[in-house]
Amino acid sequence: MNTVRPRRSVLYMPGANTRALEKAQTLPADALIFDLEDAVAPDAKEAARANVVAAARSKAYGKREIAIRCNALATAWGKADVAAIATSGADAILVPKVESAADVAAVVALLDAAGAPASMAVWAMVETPRAILRAEEIAGSHPRLALFVMGTNDLVKDMRARHTPMRLPMIAALGIGMLAARAYGLTILDGVYNDIQDADGFRAACQQGLEMGFDGKTLIHPSQVVPCNEVFAPSPAELEMAGKVVAAFKAAQAEGKGVVTVDGRMIENLHVEQAERALALAAAIKELQAG
Repeated sequence: MNTVRPRRSVLYMPGANTRALEKAQTLPADALIFDLEDAVAPDAKEAARANVVAAARSKAYGKREIAIRCNALATAWGKADVAAIATSGADAILVPKVESAADVAAVVALLDAAGAPASMAVWAMVETPRAILRAEEIAGSHPRLALFVMGTNDLVKDMRARHTPMRLPMIAALGIGMLAARAYGLTILDGVYNDIQDADGFRAACQQGLEMGFDGKTLIHPSQVVPCNEVFAPSPAELEMAGKVVAAFKAAQAEGKGVVTVDGRMIENLHVEQAERALALAAAIKELQAG
C-alpha cells in the first residue's frame, strides 16, 4: 500500500514576512507553502526569496512538509526562484499558472540544471480555464509532478463567475481537476476560503471539499488550520468501522469465505481499500503530531 502523507491543512505563509515564517514553526498545519508570488510585492521579491530559502534550510519545521511557491517563469523572478528553491531543502516547488505539460517540463529542466535532488516534487497550480481543459495532459506530464493545487480565486476571476456558498460555478472545474489527479495518482488540494471571519462558511467548504474527494485544503490564515484538520481527518466512527472492516475481511480470508458482512453491510475489496487508507491516514497524522 502506498505511504499516506497527511495534507489536510496546507497553509500559505508570505515569504517577505520573517515573523510569519518563524511563527509557522509552531502551527499545527500538515504542510506549509512559503509564498514568493501573490503574497509578495515586486520590490520585496528578492529579499523574500532569501528568507524562504533560509527558512527551508533551517529544518526548524519538524515533520511538516515544506513547499515554496515560485513566481511564474515568464516573470523577472521566476527562473531565479526555481534555481534557489532547487537546493533549499524544501520538499516541493509549487508552480503557478501551469497550463501544459511543457510548462511542467520547463520547471523540471530548471530544477535538474540547478541540482535539485530527485526527491523534490513539483506541485502545480491549476488556476486557469486552459489548465482545466488540459488537466489530464498536465497530470501525466512528469514523474516529479505529485500534486495539484486548485487555484479557485484565479479561476473564478477568469471565468467571470461569482464566489457562492455552494460553489456551483466551480463544480465542473473542481471535478475535472479531481478526475485528472486521481487518474494519475496525484494528491489534490482544494482552493482557499477568502473570508477568515466566516468560521461556519469555512467549515462547510471544507466538508464539501472532503465529500468531493480532496485530500485537504490550502489556507490563508492560521485560524483555519484546526477546523480544517478536524474535517479532513477520519472521524472516530469512521476509524471504528474501518477497523471492523479490515478485521472481518482478514477473518473471512482465513476461513476461505468469499462473502463478508459487517454490521449488516456487504463488504467488497474496494471497501477494504478505503478502510485501510483511513487507518493509514490516521496513523500518519498521529506520527506527524508526535513530531
